[in-house]
Amino acid sequence: MKKLFTTLFFLTAMMQHSKAQKTLSFLALGDSYTIGESVPVYQSFPYQTVQLLRKKGIAVHAAEIVAKTGWTTDELMAGIEKTVFEKNYDMVTLLIGVNNQYRGKSPDAYAIEFEALLKKAIAFAAGKKQQVFVLSIPDWGATPFAEGRDRKKIAAEIDLFNNINKKITEAQGITYISITQGTREISSNPLLVAKDGLHPSGDEYAR
Repeated sequence: MKKLFTTLFFLTAMMQHSKAQKTLSFLALGDSYTIGESVPVYQSFPYQTVQLLRKKGIAVHAAEIVAKTGWTTDELMAGIEKTVFEKNYDMVTLLIGVNNQYRGKSPDAYAIEFEALLKKAIAFAAGKKQQVFVLSIPDWGATPFAEGRDRKKIAAEIDLFNNINKKITEAQGITYISITQGTREISSNPLLVAKDGLHPSGDEYAR
């Protein structure tokens, strides 16, 4: 409930700020889940977020996206270092870690690299933590792509990585949006998975 009030307060403030001053900026950091692999760009979650905010009367620029399919935390950091950014952004999202799990990378290394990325995200928001949002890692083990694999093991590892990013996020006082359980419904609802059998569909991103 506290997170809901925090988010609503932030959206209200955004609306007032937008009407009074300028069109707001949005930076989305991540991997294939951020770019919307295997769905049209207008079905990706950053695009749909912009559309929802505009419907609320909040003027927002199209999202600036720094993400690539397959990126791990260290690769996202490398991508950030090669990118020229605006001075700061009014909203920043971070969703990263599935490829760390998929490639069998160390959870301890993930913790260090995720924390560094979160601090980057906060800096991009000019230190305004209420403007930063972290999303949990979806569970790809629930998708058709994972057929024949140890789904329980995948789920347990995804939970481990999410426990890490949630702890770090909440310690920084950042809003944490848990979407993992919802992605596990893909196993019983084919409408929630893209045609590649792995990534979320536009309907899932809309949720």
